[in-house]
Amino acid sequence: MKKILIGLSFALFGLQSCDVLDVDPQSFYSENVAYASIENVDFYVTDLYQAFHEYSDIEKPVDVYDDGFSDLLKYSWAAIAPGNQVNKFFYYRQGINADRDFRTKWNQAYWHIRELNEFLVDMHNGLASGLDQNKLAIRVAEVRAIRAFVYQELVKRYGGIVLRISEEKVDDHTDRSKARSSEAECWDFIINELDKAAALLEKMVTRFPSKQDPLFSLLDIYSRQEKYNDVISTLNRLEKRLGKNEQLSMEKFRIYLQMKDDKKAFQEIESLVQEYPMDMRYQVILGDVYLQNGKKQEAYDVYQKVLAAEPDNPMAIFSMASYYKQTGQEELYQQQLDTLLLNKKVTPDTKVGVMRQMIVENEQADKDSTQIIALFDRIMKQEQDDPQIPMLYAQYLLSKNMEAESVPVLEQVVDLDPTNKAARMMLIGAAVKKEDYKQIIKVCEPGIEATPDALEFYYYLAVAYNQAEKPDSVISICKRALEHTTADSKKEIVSDFYSILGDMYHTQKQMKEAYAAYDSALVYNPSNIGALNNYAYYLSVERRDLDKAEEMSYKTVKAEPNNATYLDTYAWILFEKGNYAEARIYIDNAMKSEGGDKSDVIVEHCGDIYYMTGDVDGALTYWKKALEMGSESKTLKQKIEKKKYIAE
Repeated sequence: MKKILIGLSFALFGLQSCDVLDVDPQSFYSENVAYASIENVDFYVTDLYQAFHEYSDIEKPVDVYDDGFSDLLKYSWAAIAPGNQVNKFFYYRQGINADRDFRTKWNQAYWHIRELNEFLVDMHNGLASGLDQNKLAIRVAEVRAIRAFVYQELVKRYGGIVLRISEEKVDDHTDRSKARSSEAECWDFIINELDKAAALLEKMVTRFPSKQDPLFSLLDIYSRQEKYNDVISTLNRLEKRLGKNEQLSMEKFRIYLQMKDDKKAFQEIESLVQEYPMDMRYQVILGDVYLQNGKKQEAYDVYQKVLAAEPDNPMAIFSMASYYKQTGQEELYQQQLDTLLLNKKVTPDTKVGVMRQMIVENEQADKDSTQIIALFDRIMKQEQDDPQIPMLYAQYLLSKNMEAESVPVLEQVVDLDPTNKAARMMLIGAAVKKEDYKQIIKVCEPGIEATPDALEFYYYLAVAYNQAEKPDSVISICKRALEHTTADSKKEIVSDFYSILGDMYHTQKQMKEAYAAYDSALVYNPSNIGALNNYAYYLSVERRDLDKAEEMSYKTVKAEPNNATYLDTYAWILFEKGNYAEARIYIDNAMKSEGGDKSDVIVEHCGDIYYMTGDVDGALTYWKKALEMGSESKTLKQKIEKKKYIAE
């Protein structure tokens, strides 16, 4: 008797499903809807901002994270779980070469340009003429700025490009062969476009002095144009409306440094301290600014002043450590770090932030991981009551391919936070690699209690129980899993639970329940290959519903034409239907496929089919081979002795 063992597969939970009953799609809308109100126009323009996402440092849809170049960033937070995709920037074998760059955005850029042009053409044609024109003008300025940004990114990559800038009509197929403009012409257009947008926004600022949106838009445009005096002027105008705050002051400080006006830069931060003299955070920021710009004594004096007032101030302690680092006082640097990281009064959030910064600095300096690991180990010797530091440590160890070392740390994470699904999945991944079903059970049993809606844990628990030869436990856990499915659960996952139930019922010879479970599996996922194969095979063994069995089995062969198990099932069904010549074709293919000649069941089937096609010598050869392989067939020895096929 043959069956497909439940496989360990991380791919299961990456499947996507599509509900054909979804109604009222919102993917498209008419011009009447888009311009029915200024609120609708806002939604429209907001969607156009996706153009910025195309050129952002982190673009998640393709798993390319180029915001840093370190071992740690080989995995993103979303991708850290075993089986998920890693940061492809580090693994694209042919990602960047003379002919190809996966970061190229030519097609996407012109797609965005077309969308932006459609909006501007609509404005030219008066489709929003019934709306508040002053508010609409701000949106037009935004769209011009976005379009200028997209062209800027294209010119940076390619030099001279095709400028599609008509606002009377959108370019179509008749404009396909339009020539490139020179690089100088392209930059002139971009600058002019930004100037137009800025002029329009300045009018809006004058007309609506209480509104802040135009000022923020101007800030972005002036920054891109490197018009620093205008940036400072705009920041000052925002400060009058919002009051003095850290974000505005830090931006002014940065701009003044760009303008090489160090005096005004430091005066800006000093004025922030004067505005909020009791806020030690701003004092530390001032010290940091001094330290970053070579004024080490001034920085030291500020830090000491803060620590005199607040000895446990984590910002000041860390900044003091940075001071010791920059001044080459390594022993004091380590002492200061310990003061911070081993201080129970310092919040876990702060410690995590410090450790992240330490990791980044360590990677940028191209140092090995021993210093960071030693630091983590010192922290971990303390009693932990929060999972954040252990979780960061585990992620760091995984980034260094130290999976075995990460396991006890991850176990500590789930002890502190039993609902931490990511940590539990990492533990499962490590156990799967070692084929340690006992560890999988140990991890998953408390997992389903802590997070009863996490279907992944039920799945791996069912797999582990199957490996432990506990069919009753497999059935029980699958039933519990199905109790927690909802209308939003992925249909493929629900189907797999029913398929597992079918397999388990079959092992217990509960054929009615097995077939009912397989039927349910195929309702949720008609393409469930495992369910189709097992269902078809078990029907053929009982010599019932052979037409249905053949139809199901044929789907598996079409899906995986080199799968020895599926080919064998289909050959056996044809055998049971008396189609011996066709059965021989498929059993031969099964024997040629990977693993086919290693299965005593398939080898015995091959002998049976050869006998029925008149090849007795061939049949005897395969029957004897199956016996040597340890076949437990009840009739195999009789077949060999009597030199004829005997059905079980």
